[in-house]
Amino acid sequence: MTDSRDRILVVDDEPQIGKVVRRALESRGFDVRVAPDGESALDSFRSWQPQLVISDLAMPNVDGLTLCTRIRKSSAVPIIVLSVKGEEKTKVEALDAGADDYVTKPFGMDELLARVRALLRRVEPSQPASEEDFVAGDFQVRPKQHRILVRGQEVHLTPKEYDLLLYFIAHRDRVLTHKTILTAIWGPNSVSQGEYLRVFVGQLRKKIEPNPNRPQYLKTEPWIGYRFQVGL
Repeated sequence: MTDSRDRILVVDDEPQIGKVVRRALESRGFDVRVAPDGESALDSFRSWQPQLVISDLAMPNVDGLTLCTRIRKSSAVPIIVLSVKGEEKTKVEALDAGADDYVTKPFGMDELLARVRALLRRVEPSQPASEEDFVAGDFQVRPKQHRILVRGQEVHLTPKEYDLLLYFIAHRDRVLTHKTILTAIWGPNSVSQGEYLRVFVGQLRKKIEPNPNRPQYLKTEPWIGYRFQVGL
């Protein structure tokens, strides 16, 4: 049973979907609140401080993209976006707005629950004592605190950005294929979601590179994947 302290905010203007998702999450021990639109979701988010947000994309007033953008101004809480639109352009827009994952409607509840568990595992405050701090070139990693510093400056990362950067650092100086990275970070069902990787690599470069247009750490290996160098 999942700890009831795990709070999840579900945002969807379709009452039936909100009820189904809420029932499934509560049956696994989560504490769930449902908001019918982005505006009320922002109020709930500020007052309730959930550990994870699941939001529909198309909603009246404040839509899912705007909700993601507003949440990201003050929080790195994991966000899963739900949408009937499965095309790459819409997924990229959602990821660019701050979403950590994207689930296309109609979806299986087991798939959604698996993605929820995966994201919540990455924000648990307690970490194994064996995960000691370490330095790799220009990067200082503090796994217990989920913090990474670059050239002495802390980089503010979303949970998924942290996962990806930590994976690159742990596999530094190796050529990693797109499939290998997608499987490791998003799971085996995401190997065809190349847009995930493009968006998050772009986000990381903006945060860690002195010049994102001429990356010195996160190198592209054309048609293959990426290679990460930690500096001198």
